[in-house]
Amino acid sequence: MSTILVVDDEPNIIEILEIVFTDEGMEVLKSNSGKEALAILREKEVDVVISDIKMPDFSGVELLREASQVAPETVFIMITAFAGTETAIEALQHGAYDYITKPFKMDELRAVVHRALEKKRSRKPQASMQPNKLEAQQGQKLFQALQGSHVVGKSPKMIEVYRTIGIVAMGDSTILITGESGTGKELVARAIHETSPRREKPFVSINCSAFPETLLESELFGYMKGAFTGAIANKKGLFESAGGGSIFLDEIGDMTPAMQVKLLRVLQDRRLRPLGGTSEVSVDMRVIAATNQDLQSNIIQGSFREDLYYRIAVINIHLPALRERTEDIGLLAYSFLRHYAEKAGKSISGIAPETLHCLESYSWPGNVRQLENTIERAVALETSSEIQLERLPDSVRSRSLAAVASDLFTLPEGPFDLEAFLAQVESSLISQALQQAEGNQTLAAQRLKLTKGSLRHRLQTLQIKH
Repeated sequence: MSTILVVDDEPNIIEILEIVFTDEGMEVLKSNSGKEALAILREKEVDVVISDIKMPDFSGVELLREASQVAPETVFIMITAFAGTETAIEALQHGAYDYITKPFKMDELRAVVHRALEKKRSRKPQASMQPNKLEAQQGQKLFQALQGSHVVGKSPKMIEVYRTIGIVAMGDSTILITGESGTGKELVARAIHETSPRREKPFVSINCSAFPETLLESELFGYMKGAFTGAIANKKGLFESAGGGSIFLDEIGDMTPAMQVKLLRVLQDRRLRPLGGTSEVSVDMRVIAATNQDLQSNIIQGSFREDLYYRIAVINIHLPALRERTEDIGLLAYSFLRHYAEKAGKSISGIAPETLHCLESYSWPGNVRQLENTIERAVALETSSEIQLERLPDSVRSRSLAAVASDLFTLPEGPFDLEAFLAQVESSLISQALQQAEGNQTLAAQRLKLTKGSLRHRLQTLQIKH
């Protein structure tokens, strides 16, 4: 029989979970505080702990840290409030198996618990698997860096990104971040820098596609006085300016072949010669590159050097497109909402359900950047306490509605009377709105985003009895 320990300061949560998992044939232990839960773990073998993260005396993360010493084989599942989902990243870095957000679906929690039990049964006990103090400190730094950079998500693909960042940040290897435009490549690069031992030194970035070759060379390598017309003084390049820190080379796939050769030499020798200079300068920086291109295809086509690729892609982090992690759209939207509402001094605290559904139904070709711009615009236009559907751009609303329609309706075979079908759908929705409004046409019109006059016209045209 599997043993589960439920830890939460809300008695009703404990009661519900006790009923559910007892019915599943499991032994359920209960605790309303982290300290009491730790005492139970010292005395009894527990397979899975389901713990709230925020508790008054002893947080779920503190319990997780302490439990790694006294009950290293116990698997932890964390529960967190929707608005504080970013906090769960810290728990994952301390070794939690997974987390779910409140309010949660019981089927979702059941599935996570069963996966956790399978994982516990299949793995071999190894002391080396437990996070040591250094890894715990690293996890805290990672959490702080991600929290300050809008890198948000709970999808499996993003959790893997977090874990990779946590592993590679302490090293000094060159990193290549790939992904479509707008997926947040520079944010991840900054998070890596802020988590690394170089975090006290500069982080400098440059978009390689924004400069012609000669200007890019002078920006990266610097120049000496008199190197060209207008060079009236010596100037350090970005490689030198990043001394001891990190340099982020965005859109590296747009570098010319000549610049690729010069960059390769810097990466190999850690030395460079400024334009117009006669001696070389040593440089010490970590290089993080990024591209939205398929560099391996570029190598085949001859536009990107293979030897440079293997120099920059020592570690590859791929960022998924937003459409590949739709479960993160709501988290990102709320994160941007809090940021821009605070910046604008507005008391906007929520997103209307139909607005959130629209956001989650849209494909976001511009990825996270487009979503951020959409929320910033909505905050600027909103006058209520929630972002309403009409605050979204027409392009987002229309394409989201099209996606919903394609999910709801399938065109049947043979001739189809579209006008009659649409009239039937419209009649049904208007009748439902009137029923919900108890016959009040003003309220029904508001529910359907119509004027009262427009609703009356439709009632007459469609011959709806009211």
